[in-house]
Amino acid sequence: MTPAERLAELRARVRYYEERYYVRDAPEISDAEFDALMRELLALEAHHPDLVDPDSPTQRVGGRPADGFATVDHLEPMLSLDNAYSATDLRDFHGRVCRGLDVSEDSALAYVAELKIDGLSIALTYEGARLRRGVTRGDGVRGEDVTSNIRVLRSVPLTLKTDAPAMLEVRGEVYFPRAEFARVNEEREKEGEPAFANPRNAAAGTIRTLDSAAVSRRGLRVFVYQTVVPAGAALVSDTHGGVLQTLSDWGLPVEGHWTRCAGVDALIEFCDSWREARHDLPFETDGVVIKLDDMALRARLGATAKFPRWATAFKFPAEQARTRLLRIDVNVGRTGAVTPFAVLEPVRLGGTTVQLATLHNEQEVSRRDIRPGDLVLVEKGGDIIPKVIGPVLDARSAPPPAPWSMPAACPACEQSLARPKDEVVWRCENASCPARLRRGLEHFAARKAMNIEGLGEALVNQLIDASLVRSFSDIYRLTTEQLAALDRMGPKSATNVVAEIEKSKSADVWRVLHALGIRHVGEGAARALAKAFGSVAALRVATVEQIESVGEIGPVVARSVRVFFDEPANASMLDDMAAQGVVMADAHADADSAPRPWAGWTFVLTGTLAGRTRDDAAEAIERLGGKVSGSVSKKSRFVVAGADAGSKLDKARTLGVEVLDEAQFEALILNAADSV
Repeated sequence: MTPAERLAELRARVRYYEERYYVRDAPEISDAEFDALMRELLALEAHHPDLVDPDSPTQRVGGRPADGFATVDHLEPMLSLDNAYSATDLRDFHGRVCRGLDVSEDSALAYVAELKIDGLSIALTYEGARLRRGVTRGDGVRGEDVTSNIRVLRSVPLTLKTDAPAMLEVRGEVYFPRAEFARVNEEREKEGEPAFANPRNAAAGTIRTLDSAAVSRRGLRVFVYQTVVPAGAALVSDTHGGVLQTLSDWGLPVEGHWTRCAGVDALIEFCDSWREARHDLPFETDGVVIKLDDMALRARLGATAKFPRWATAFKFPAEQARTRLLRIDVNVGRTGAVTPFAVLEPVRLGGTTVQLATLHNEQEVSRRDIRPGDLVLVEKGGDIIPKVIGPVLDARSAPPPAPWSMPAACPACEQSLARPKDEVVWRCENASCPARLRRGLEHFAARKAMNIEGLGEALVNQLIDASLVRSFSDIYRLTTEQLAALDRMGPKSATNVVAEIEKSKSADVWRVLHALGIRHVGEGAARALAKAFGSVAALRVATVEQIESVGEIGPVVARSVRVFFDEPANASMLDDMAAQGVVMADAHADADSAPRPWAGWTFVLTGTLAGRTRDDAAEAIERLGGKVSGSVSKKSRFVVAGADAGSKLDKARTLGVEVLDEAQFEALILNAADSV
């Protein structure tokens, strides 16, 4: 057998066993046997790199963090669903459908009922049966291109089995299995990190992380439930049930409890049957999605601006329980928000044991008169996040427990807490606060901040655990010897990280401002402030009025900037950064006087450029006065198309917008630079 033949055989076997395990939940071999096949495949591809296939199972492995997410248009809008909360609501929905179709409400119309997966909506594009793109729901019209993260999810086939259309969009939900969610939270708690609040938000946050290797470790899965084909193409099936069966035949993961229901009574019975049984499922579900089965009837009904008229989401009622409130603690988030949470006597609620619950903020605790020691009513808001509804006043002891009040100092760093005017949330403004530092350091080193490659989550955790870094400024004291002594580093990796840290000392001012994690100051605001003040030193002494006078900066951002620089711990940190050689000033501060040959031009970037990252291309455009847009319109001056350009290229041609390839784009930059 030739190497190419053995590779083809191994890939087919690995794909088959992945489907049995991740899609069908019916594994046929042990983990050790599967790992042996994967090791053989990896070794053979390493010996024959010319035979590596981009759709090989080995290519799922996450690499270095991505530079950012582009936005992509959906084939058609991803609409929301109207909600139903009772049998009466379901009958009303059925009545509207019948009236829209001009049939009797006694009609036993065929519906498909599916368990509502509580996760992140995703759209997968397959071309020639190969996965080409994974996009979040976004605003429903366009979403974030998270293909690199979707490819590492083993429940998503990189190639479909047979008979798939030339191009289609498959929609579904990325979700966290209960067991994986519990495992990840246990690991986070061991590492001293806060546990994720709920599987849905954790799944959404994971898919939007820029490190596909971290996504791979989390154990997310996908269920799919819908197909969309280009205008004019044949439908996958005449019925929704047929679509689900076809998706399964292609090797895609479909949640298996879906049922065809004839008439509204059958729908109500299905929803009632899962009210309690859902707690035994290996994933979270908060309701049932109901869709008219017949595609032709759906087309007749159409949709409103927000909802399809042929579908609704039945939501299970929130469950409640009574338990004792042991105490109220506070949590400090990355941006310094200090929020109270309830520590409860463990109680079973919604199929899980609840010990912690949200209390939102100090005002809510006071308004509801919730006191430590009370017997309280707890509910799962949205059937996921436990929250304290209020005390059971009839059961309150005499004398009553003392009211709770927010601590005056941060429990992690003992700095005084502050509550900005007109806000309800107390904050720790100390950027070096240990509770804020772990996530703050990751942001500080990120691609769109100080751009310190190699200073990722794993290394940050080690630096904090070893007490090598207690502030952003401590990064600039790290030595090669200190880093090399850490796990999985070594001299070469340590040398590279130190070189990256040294390089970051001369980062642009906007990067410094963005890296500091000042509340409300994102990349756009950081650029505007850097352009106006030219240095961190100048901004530190600016008044709120002077800051607010900058275009794009409003009163909320201006006050937030002033509060950050007024915090003594932050001032000390910035002084220390300057002492360590961080420049924090642009060589050409007066950007307004610089020539801007592309002023008024709007560029759209699509596809992959060989010589630049998308961020680098955007910076070049903005430096010459142009703007970068995520969508093509008649006002676009140029569309820059790299390899694997998508629908934006087609739209540019339709609208007559001039398209530049990479060589033409680079030539345009050179010509503009020569004119400056």
